[in-house]
Amino acid sequence: MEESLEYRQQLLQEYKQAALPLLRYLPWLEKAVGTKASSVYDGQDIGAHSMTFPVYDSTLLNFVKEAAKSPLMDRNYRYVYTRNHINSHEDEKRIIQKAGWKDWDILRGILSYYILGGRTRATLWSQGVQEGIFCLVLKQMKEIIEYWDKPLDYR
Repeated sequence: MEESLEYRQQLLQEYKQAALPLLRYLPWLEKAVGTKASSVYDGQDIGAHSMTFPVYDSTLLNFVKEAAKSPLMDRNYRYVYTRNHINSHEDEKRIIQKAGWKDWDILRGILSYYILGGRTRATLWSQGVQEGIFCLVLKQMKEIIEYWDKPLDYR
């Protein structure tokens, strides 16, 4: 069943519907790789005993909001990391680049780690941009869809 053409086409249609809204952020993410997408608010109103907080790029926040409500989110993303022995950014990048259509859940898990995990760990969203993880995941998803279907028009 898993190898049938109909099954694969159905899956790819689902993948396309899930990924298409996020692909419009790909040009921005490509430009932002290696840069910090956040800063720490250090306004003059902050006292000595006040807590600082990050200020994120508005495009990043829009991307995060859209990704968080997409079907690409996997609340069990931690299992993807333990099952695939992912411990570093290099491991993530290596696995992302090798991913095929059968590894879509791994891509979802890595994306979810940064999007959902960033809600409690302020550095994750910025790391996802700076390390190029968001960009790599979306590029790989786009490549998988285009390989098995047709070129996407996401702009």
